[in-house]
Amino acid sequence: MNNIAIRAEGLSKKFHIGRLQKKRNTLRDTLANAFVSPFRKAGKLLRGQATGAAELDEMIWALKDVSFEIKQGEVVGIIGSNGAGKSTLLKILSRITDPTTGFAEIHGRVASLLEVGTGFHSELTGRENTYLNGVILGMKRNEIDRKFDEIVAFADVEKFIDTPVKHYSSGMFLRLAFAVAAHLEPEILIVDEVLAVGDASFQKKCLNKMQDVGQEGRTVLFVSHNMPAITRLCPRTILLNNGKVLADGPSHEVVSVYMGSGKAAKAEREWPNLTEAPGDEVVRLNAIRVRTEEGQVTEAMDIRKPIGIEMEYEVLQPGHMFMIYFNVVNEEGIMVFIPLDNDHTWRNRPRPAGGYVSTAWIPGNLMSEGTFFVSPRIRTLNPEVRHLRVDDAIAFQVIDSLDGDSARVDYAGDLPGIVRPILKWETRFNRGKVRSVTTTQSEEASR
Repeated sequence: MNNIAIRAEGLSKKFHIGRLQKKRNTLRDTLANAFVSPFRKAGKLLRGQATGAAELDEMIWALKDVSFEIKQGEVVGIIGSNGAGKSTLLKILSRITDPTTGFAEIHGRVASLLEVGTGFHSELTGRENTYLNGVILGMKRNEIDRKFDEIVAFADVEKFIDTPVKHYSSGMFLRLAFAVAAHLEPEILIVDEVLAVGDASFQKKCLNKMQDVGQEGRTVLFVSHNMPAITRLCPRTILLNNGKVLADGPSHEVVSVYMGSGKAAKAEREWPNLTEAPGDEVVRLNAIRVRTEEGQVTEAMDIRKPIGIEMEYEVLQPGHMFMIYFNVVNEEGIMVFIPLDNDHTWRNRPRPAGGYVSTAWIPGNLMSEGTFFVSPRIRTLNPEVRHLRVDDAIAFQVIDSLDGDSARVDYAGDLPGIVRPILKWETRFNRGKVRSVTTTQSEEASR
């Protein structure tokens, strides 16, 4: 238990919703209610509804029997649709609210950033709020002094550090709030959708800082709707759905479940019994898998590295010329491409009976981030006959990098598109050839 940072056991949280507040009725309201009240009561009796105060109050479970353990130094993502219970869970872990049943053990100082400026007092200056948050975390003044300049530089609010934060823009507020939460050396950092506000440069700084915090052995809980950011930052992810833990495991697998791809989020599929394998009396599929250049079978592929799609099959009848290929479809159902076997060794050649392994290599820095499904196919030509087809046989997830050597370079935000190649760029610079905008505007005005 010494290496456990957070332990949740049977966490449940119940809320009252629909409770109506009484208001002072006007004469018009009184007359209107007197007229419609009999009809309302009759309708409710016909529908079997009770009358009285109970009808105005409904209970809802925001969390229901949530249990997990997070070890010290783990960086864990929390994902789920709106209303799944993510914010309620973080508020319980941050001691903002109490669970209805169950308990959560927290071992270490917690810094929470659940919304812009959480824990900030609007009348205090940026400097005062920084020291106040440090004291709340249990830090001594000299510890805060040591980190203060780094916090201000990260937030880029030097000119406004002695201004009350109520005068800050939302961007300034966010930058300082995140800087304080991340730099005051908490053992546990809880961040809720920090990337929802701020420009691309700040988003990258946030991701890099959270990455640094994790590498320093501190624990990070990161809630986000940005799935690429989750897979880049968090080795492990917990998926909440209707207040319950739906999945907990490697991020690329859990994100695949969340995106609706849990049906095929496996990098390898085999058919050891040839009689039950896909195909016919001519050829049958033994296995299909996704692997790295080093031969590792994995669902998580680095966007910068080649991706091998390996098909293992058995030719039962000799003398056929085969077309080996597969479809690659993204999580939105869009066909990305269909690569055909162009190996000159067997192209337009009848194949003898026996076992074959054909591997197609997708270049690094070609695919975009996301989940992709692979559907193998084998046909014969002249005459054209389809011998096997397996839809969504396997899936893999492409994960981008923040190292600056992928196609996203220094941009940390969302990059849409089916592919993400690194293109060759050339920029010519002509020294001294600078047009004067002011002169040009003056010339235009004089015409």
